[in-house]
This record gives sequence, structure tokens and C-alpha cells, in this order.
Amino acid sequence: MKSKLTQAQLADKYACYQKSVQDPDHEVEFFVQAFKETCKRTPVVLREDFCGTFAVCCSWVKSKRDRWAIGVDLDPEPIQWGFENNCRDLKQSQLDRIRILQQDVRKRDRHKADIVAAQNFSFWIFKTRNELRQYFRSALSHLSRPGIMVLDMKGGGACYEEGNVDERVVVKGKRGFTYYWTQESFNPITSEASFNISFGFPDKSRLDRLFEYHWRFWTIPEVIEVLKEAGFRDAVVYWEQTDEAGDGTGKWEQRKVAASQPTWLAYVIGIA
Repeated sequence: MKSKLTQAQLADKYACYQKSVQDPDHEVEFFVQAFKETCKRTPVVLREDFCGTFAVCCSWVKSKRDRWAIGVDLDPEPIQWGFENNCRDLKQSQLDRIRILQQDVRKRDRHKADIVAAQNFSFWIFKTRNELRQYFRSALSHLSRPGIMVLDMKGGGACYEEGNVDERVVVKGKRGFTYYWTQESFNPITSEASFNISFGFPDKSRLDRLFEYHWRFWTIPEVIEVLKEAGFRDAVVYWEQTDEAGDGTGKWEQRKVAASQPTWLAYVIGIA
């Protein structure tokens, strides 16, 4: 008699990731806000670097009839998953407005975009200023004028604590799961840090260290400096607004001063 498979064995790691980490509709909404406020026009073409399953590209082309998306990623596995899953809900006319390039994000090509986005701290894979500058120069070459590059950032004292675990129930119930974001290590001399994502299920089975990241923990001033070194004419920071209780509202505004917090999220916008 065959043993029953656990929920972890039956789980789809990319589906769990998207439900836990991504909110493509929110990203699209913010990209449009930042572009309009910075460039004073409506964006048409998005380039999603480190696109993985290119969920944001799919939301972008669904959001408006004339919008095009370019997704770039080196790994064929998530790209294939995206075609088999995220493309299911797209009409043919929407599919026709997506281009997926399996290549290094630093490779220059002829495609131009109004917005280049590198989300989920993906550009932290570049650990030296020279590597980061090279990437930003490539991103700048892919931007129309005026155009913007959108980079999300995180920080705060708690983000430097080794062993710190962010635990969150993503889907409740017997078929739900819990997301665990673990900061394994942080080296204050090099600012290099290692993180991983695990998932736990109601039947007590787990998918441990399913996604691993070995990054440099960049700061906002460093990123702004390197953007300007790479040729961007300016950069601004968007900080999440808070309500009376001090909680985030999901709305973002340009800020030059922000209160110190144990953890925070922000966007840096490079302006071409």
C-alpha cells in the first residue's frame, strides 16, 4: 500500500512563492503612480528584470489594452512555469504583448521601456559597486526618455539580526500554508547576508530552504549614489504612508526624511 503524499510533497513552490511574496496588481499601480508623478505622462512599456514567473508582466498587459511588457531572467525553470500557469488567464491579444528574454539582465538589447523594474531586492545579487554600476548602466540603456527604474528596498535594525524569522500565515485552513522568511547570516564588514524561504503546511510537513538568497545588503544612499554614477540624472525615494495607528496604508509618497523603524520597506526611483 502506497503511503499518502504530504501537503509539502504536493505543493507547487512557485505558486506558494507568488502567493507569499508578490502582489502584481499593487506593483502595477505603484509603477504607474511613480511614472506619472516623475515623467508627467502615461507609461506604455514595462521591462521586468529578474522576472522569474513574470507575474508582473502579465498584470501589466491585463491592466490596459496598449501596454506591452518585457520580462528578463536567466533561469529557464520559472520562465517555463510562468508560460504554463500565469499565461492561462491571458487573452491571445494580451499574450501577444509580452516578450520574455532568457538572458543575463546586464545584456544590452534593442528593446526600450518606459519603466525598468527590479523587484524583491533581486539586484542585491550584485555585491560590488562596479557590478551594480554595470547593471544600472545596462538598465539605463533600455529606458526611453523620460523613463524610470524602480527598485524596492528594505532595512531597519531588525534586518541585521541573524536568525530573525518573519512568519506569516498566507492561506488559512486545512489547505493553507505558512511562509517563513529567515535571515541566516549578516556580515557587518562586507554587508553580505544570506536569506531563505520555507513553507509549512497544516499536516506538519514543510518545504525548508526552498529558495535561498546570498546578497549584499545595500542601503538607500549607496543605491542612489551608484544610480547617479551610472548616468541617471536623479533619484527619489518613495516611503509608505502610515495611518493614525502607525500602520502602513499601502500608499506611497516621495520623502526626503523618514522615521527610524525596526523594519521598513521603500522604493528608490532612478530617473533617466
